[in-house]
Amino acid sequence: MKQHYEVVVIGGGIIGCSIAYYLAKEKVDVALFEKGQIGLMTTSAAAGMLGAHSESNGEDTIFSFARSSQQAYLRLKDELYQLSGIDIGYKEGGILKLVFSDTDKHQLTPLLKQPTAEWLDKEEVKKREPLIAPNILGAAYIKDDVSVIPDQTCESFAKSARALGASIMESNGVYQVEKKDGNYLVRTMHGDVEANYVVFATGVYGNGLFRQIGLDEELIPIKGESLIVHSEQHVLEYTLFHESCYIVPRNNGKLVIGATMIKKDWSDTVSLEGIKFLIEKAKAMIPSAIEWKIDHVQAGLRPGTFDGNPFIGRHPEEERILIACGHYRNGILLAPATGEMIRDFVVGKDINNGWMQTFRVDRRQSIVV
Repeated sequence: MKQHYEVVVIGGGIIGCSIAYYLAKEKVDVALFEKGQIGLMTTSAAAGMLGAHSESNGEDTIFSFARSSQQAYLRLKDELYQLSGIDIGYKEGGILKLVFSDTDKHQLTPLLKQPTAEWLDKEEVKKREPLIAPNILGAAYIKDDVSVIPDQTCESFAKSARALGASIMESNGVYQVEKKDGNYLVRTMHGDVEANYVVFATGVYGNGLFRQIGLDEELIPIKGESLIVHSEQHVLEYTLFHESCYIVPRNNGKLVIGATMIKKDWSDTVSLEGIKFLIEKAKAMIPSAIEWKIDHVQAGLRPGTFDGNPFIGRHPEEERILIACGHYRNGILLAPATGEMIRDFVVGKDINNGWMQTFRVDRRQSIVV
């Protein structure tokens, strides 16, 4: 292990690996430290929806950032494969945002104003997905809201970053960061290194390090439980979405049913209550889902913030400490745009001012009570 790097990234989930990749593409000397295995924690429990539209009304700054990130995957699916040999499982088809009531349809009004969203009536939905629930009224169809397989995507980012010269250190966590001679001393489980820049991409597990560097903000765990299932018959062409729950078909033949949202729960186990909730949600969308076979269950701790938006930007008092945490439900979706944004802070490229203001770390101070 070298003693000095231009940039040290702390955290080996998909956010950290994306950052390492984009920095390595710019020939920045970057090292990533992960206390466990790359992509094993929250990333591996994600469904992989690239739901820029399904997670936003299409009218805010978050949407433009999410769309930018979503569109980056069109390039990345081939770019990462060429470098890593890993297929990220990019699945086309899009999302059907289901409508079961007039209230559901009213809530889709802003979305349906977007040129990328299309209203489908009941007959058209049934034509596209014959197994859909009979009480469906229609759906908003978003062709661009595709999906990837999260752990494969994360691994592909990491392996591609390594191919471009990044150092990827697994089973080597960071326990302290302190200033030293104008740079930063990063203390790891296997020795100390110095860095010009330090990037915190720690997910929900970064609160201890946050306090060390003088950040008052706290990342809040929102546990998400999900089921991985399969069917002996070909089941779905599209991702189905209703009331923050989803069924995502993957290229490997599996389907992901998710997800619960349990605030301030630090456990990574799946409860019987959670399984029951997910089964009922799946049955409401696809009645025959009761016949699907469970492969396994999983849970991940989404990192939430006080306002639901991630922290992406400079430390308020240390311009060479950068934060990329708190992506909540959208870590997979937002990974490319986050990687590009952190890269731009490091190499001095222009950054969209609206994005900087929306995601800045000290934004709570600007809120007028």
